Amino acid sequence: MPLLAPKEYVNSAEALNDTYTKPEAERYTRWLATHHYENFHVVTFLLPKRLHQDFYNVYSFCRWADDLGDEIGDPAESLRLLAWWRRELEAMYAGQVKHPVFVALQGTAQKYELPKQLFSDLISAFEQDQTVTRYQDWTALFSYCRCSANPVGRLVLRLCGYADEERDSLSDSTCTALQLANFWQDVTVDYEKNRVYLPLDLLARHGCSVADLAARNFTPAFQAVMRDAVSVARKLFLEGLPLVKMVDRRLGFDLDLFSRGGLRILDKIEQQSYNVLVQRPKVSKVDRVALVAHALVRAAFTLV
Repeated sequence: MPLLAPKEYVNSAEALNDTYTKPEAERYTRWLATHHYENFHVVTFLLPKRLHQDFYNVYSFCRWADDLGDEIGDPAESLRLLAWWRRELEAMYAGQVKHPVFVALQGTAQKYELPKQLFSDLISAFEQDQTVTRYQDWTALFSYCRCSANPVGRLVLRLCGYADEERDSLSDSTCTALQLANFWQDVTVDYEKNRVYLPLDLLARHGCSVADLAARNFTPAFQAVMRDAVSVARKLFLEGLPLVKMVDRRLGFDLDLFSRGGLRILDKIEQQSYNVLVQRPKVSKVDRVALVAHALVRAAFTLV
């Protein structure tokens, strides 16, 4: 079977018309999770090996949905492909699979009783990206994050054996915070795609405009906007941190690492006086090593 990234895959008649065994499909999701140019470490050395393939399978669904939304270059075509992806999801839950991601994911979804709605919400977020480029207020932005970020955390919890309201709520806070940190890190990158995630009423409250973003015009007004935006994200990170001690210590390590990494991005934004219009804040390799070391220390003191 051809090992192709989503954009190349949908343009290959051979790939679209081929059939895949479960071992072949799992090889594909494992490859995609470890070779895609935008991938992160889907699994860490602390994640039990028995969960690796399931994480690859879930990740591949998300990676495909993301790429169909962001890599095609034509909103109308992205919407068509996302509608097709939704039909493939529906077919999987009806017991019919063809695409390798769903051939691999079907067993995972059954084994962990993964709700179809979580996958469907992710597709909805990528569909929304094709038609909505501005958010009036925090309520509208949080509604978007409910579909774009929060399902990922809930899926991870279910893969690790957790499916309760309290942990879901804490996970939602963390995932929304991570989404916001990414938005504030990429204000100019998103604007190049004609997307503005800073709430319009927040901009207006401080006398800032979208035109200032376009001109990369760093003003005291924009600084005040970013200060408020960072504060909201930081509050959510802190609200979600108790989840770290409510799960298996290996998962807790990962959650702690992701949260501290997000908080570090916010720190970087503050350190450059909130000027994300001229320089994109990023976590350095040294920062990453320090974050892992600190997370390991915290994990060591919570061993049970």
